[in-house]
Amino acid sequence: MRQCWTILAVLLLLLPATSCRNGKEIDRRVSLRRRDKIPYGTKVAYEGLQSLFPNATVTDEDKPPALLQSGDGKIACIIVTVRMDPSPADINSILDFVGSGNHVFISARAFGDSLLHTLGLRAGNQFWLPPAAFGRPMDSLRISIRQPVTGDSLAFSYPGDSYEGWVESYDPKYAAVLGHDHFGRPNFVRFTYKGGGSLYLHFAPLAFSNFFLLHKDNISYYQDALSYLPASVQTVAWDGYYARKGSERDSRNSFPVLSFIMRNPSLAAAFWLLLLLFLLIYLFESKRRQRNIPIIEPLRNTSLEFVKTIGRLYFQRRDNHNLASKMVAHFQDIVRTRYNLAATALDDELVERLVLRTGYRKEELSRLVGYMRVLPSKAHVPDSELMDFHRQLEAFYKIA
Repeated sequence: MRQCWTILAVLLLLLPATSCRNGKEIDRRVSLRRRDKIPYGTKVAYEGLQSLFPNATVTDEDKPPALLQSGDGKIACIIVTVRMDPSPADINSILDFVGSGNHVFISARAFGDSLLHTLGLRAGNQFWLPPAAFGRPMDSLRISIRQPVTGDSLAFSYPGDSYEGWVESYDPKYAAVLGHDHFGRPNFVRFTYKGGGSLYLHFAPLAFSNFFLLHKDNISYYQDALSYLPASVQTVAWDGYYARKGSERDSRNSFPVLSFIMRNPSLAAAFWLLLLLFLLIYLFESKRRQRNIPIIEPLRNTSLEFVKTIGRLYFQRRDNHNLASKMVAHFQDIVRTRYNLAATALDDELVERLVLRTGYRKEELSRLVGYMRVLPSKAHVPDSELMDFHRQLEAFYKIA
């Protein structure tokens, strides 16, 4: 517990440094909405569509691509969102829409497994914390794209958050790689269809953010990426349908209060420190405290104590003859129960049988049994004789 409070004190000392901000701080909310002017909105990208497609009608839609209509002209649908996770029915409608000669451009950090499996892709993305968590610094985004006309690889970067994914594996028969991240991993792929349509998956959505496009000449990346869409399309639709579905799903699975806390850097830092405190308390205080194990006295061998008591009585009375007689009776009982031999007559026949059953030396056994035969005729048994008799019995018991 003392270690827990020590760590807590250090964290509390670091809290002012974490929550203090020198000057104005950038708004690091990732909205990717077409009307947001914040750094990670996409207002610049949306308003630049008309200059890229001067002969097309630019619209903002909020419905699935399959419901877009433009007469006989082809449609280019652009989707920029945090996560693209369409249902199987939506995937079929998107593929039917593309198979009819239309074009779909999707930029998202993560894509649903169903969509990736359908396209034969396997993707990866790094674990991402909210930007304000513990005052996490921006990690910068560095990406490259193949220029549509010359085929050269052009690199772009900016000092903001990366918030990107990548393609770990793909089928080169169907997917063409158009761009890479700074590790050389594909992050922009194209699928073309016989009907003239095409599907683009782009894994760095912040490349279309206001912050990225307004940094140096990064607008060229935006122009090159969307130049892969045919200039002959009649309609360019910026579709917020899947972005809205993702926001609704997230709002159902999260608390508005938590969203408010994460938008405030100081509250966010305090929130993460509180979670860390609870984690430390759990680690240090949730260990199972074992109760003292009671000492259990071993079972007492009362039979052994009885024998010792009787032995002391005989020893104190010095009745060696009686004690030797009891030892003979005990020997006869063992011979009867263990070897099924009648030991009433202590004669040579008993010795022969015991030698065969036990393998004990005949000379020693004859001497032991001979002493038992003459014992009743003795008037007195000295201590030394009793001790010698006892040693002979013990030697026999160890072998027999």
